[in-house]
Amino acid sequence: MSDLSTDQERGGGQEVPGGVFRSSRRRFLSVAGLTASALAVGVGGSACGTAQTGGGPTGRTGPSGDTFFVAGFQWGAPTSFNPLSASPAWPTGGGQSQLIYESLLRFNLIDGSLHPGLGTELQEDGKTFTVPLQEGTTWSDGQPLTAEDVVFTFEIARDNALSYSPIWEYVESVEAVDERTVVFTAKDDPFNPGHIRASIASTLILPQHVWQEYADDGSLLKETNLEPVGSGPFKLDKYDQQQVALVRHDGYWGTAVFGTPPMTAINHPIFKSNQDGDLKLASGEIDASQQFTSQIWKMWEDQGRPVGTWLKEAPYYLPGNIPLLIFNTTKKGLDNPEVRRAIAYSIDFPNIAATAMSSYSDTARASLVLPTGFEATFHDQAAVEAEGWSYDPEKTRSILEDDLGAEKDSDGIYVLPDGTKLGGWKVICPSGWTDWNTALEIVAKSAIAAGIGIETEFPQAPQVTQAQQNGDFDMVMNTYSGVSPASPWIRFRDALDRRGVPDIGEQAYRNFGRYENEEVAALLDAAGAATDEAEAAAAYAQLDAIVRADVPVVPLMYRPLEFYEFNSSTWTNFPTSENPYAPPMWQGAGIQWLFKLSKTTEA
Repeated sequence: MSDLSTDQERGGGQEVPGGVFRSSRRRFLSVAGLTASALAVGVGGSACGTAQTGGGPTGRTGPSGDTFFVAGFQWGAPTSFNPLSASPAWPTGGGQSQLIYESLLRFNLIDGSLHPGLGTELQEDGKTFTVPLQEGTTWSDGQPLTAEDVVFTFEIARDNALSYSPIWEYVESVEAVDERTVVFTAKDDPFNPGHIRASIASTLILPQHVWQEYADDGSLLKETNLEPVGSGPFKLDKYDQQQVALVRHDGYWGTAVFGTPPMTAINHPIFKSNQDGDLKLASGEIDASQQFTSQIWKMWEDQGRPVGTWLKEAPYYLPGNIPLLIFNTTKKGLDNPEVRRAIAYSIDFPNIAATAMSSYSDTARASLVLPTGFEATFHDQAAVEAEGWSYDPEKTRSILEDDLGAEKDSDGIYVLPDGTKLGGWKVICPSGWTDWNTALEIVAKSAIAAGIGIETEFPQAPQVTQAQQNGDFDMVMNTYSGVSPASPWIRFRDALDRRGVPDIGEQAYRNFGRYENEEVAALLDAAGAATDEAEAAAAYAQLDAIVRADVPVVPLMYRPLEFYEFNSSTWTNFPTSENPYAPPMWQGAGIQWLFKLSKTTEA
């Protein structure tokens, strides 16, 4: 399972409609053959030559050796490359490598800094946030990329319900003061500079000359964008049920700034499960992966593979997100916070950390603030210990029996005095995401043992996305926003804020459980506008207390913002904690490492 910060980072999972391929069948088959050849590389050798590296798998040579193979982002056949849609295919989704579409600036999770992208820097002066564009920015069709494209991209989010529309809650205007300069002017109330920074760093800029007609005819979300025109270093070449293939854009505007990627193509094979991706990563048929791999250290310790992660020792990855058990607070029974609290106490959190997460995570705590990294300033461990839940089935029994007066039915499942049975509920996440599947099996088993009837169900990823956005679920496992210039504020917003979230049956991009609390809005606004850490910490403490009191969500584990693992059979110079020239990311500033790789045979 690939793990990213939001639900929009998963690819589509339905068959490609007829007639969507842009090139001839002969050309397509040649690319498909290349992929098949590359994926046939095994420990014993390659059909097109080898380069032995340290006793591990052999490296690819020839055409497949010039291709960079990735995995972990796309889990079904693409149906849309529209970055505004709910499930855009790789690599056009938010939180993915900016290979086709780019943002103005790029976030670095290690220190929270913002790096150049389409823009050179962020100039802040009170309420104004100015971004000068790089020289010579162009689109892949040769048209110039100007400040008007940036303004257009943000203004369509003002006039339509898009994933980044919330920026308009905090900005008065986005203006092109000249062809190369964009100025964001913040509102006085609510004032939230962190959210503005985060939006500038994450919003993918679109070409107005392509997208204006979709804005005019109301098809912004429906347009499939099967021939994307972007500004990035790669262009879409081919796609089908088995792969998404990109080709290097040798007319890329950023060559003078960032250089030229060493690979001529990037290919994302589409696997059905983590196990398939694990085998290909171990064998060197996948060069870098963004999926959960159980006990990854065995690849180098037991198998001698040239596989690596950011850290050589546990936990191997940097934490950057908190996958959550999200309750549908409109469902009978689950609308009771004491029932949700009882469920929280029933969950075997240590087992999730050790088993589902292969000890890549500490035991999750009752807080929406990460206990490590630059969020740790706002993590109140004393309050967590005093007010929070932990694995305690006896506490579950006490809440249900002593506080709520529930009694067990003949099947061992509790029933409330009003006749509401605490069972028949399903908890969902996508099929094949083995770590999440395992985590939810632990949740369900723990709950049943405590007298609460929860069953797991693992549909395909697009079905889960649709269900959670429309509120058509009992419980769902998903992540809200990870580490960003706006965290932990934006994670609290995503989980708790009811403002701007449509009712059940309509598409929501956050607060999937439709939780409501009248105190949340003012506290969020206070935290966002805080001028010092103490002021922000006070607001976050109250928000975290609400989470522990009402339990709209339950943190299940800590995870990296993205998984980052690599095999250096064919490509080398991946960044690590010992070679930290770029962060262990795919999104944002992580794209830097793609330009710095070299062929293992040339290293």
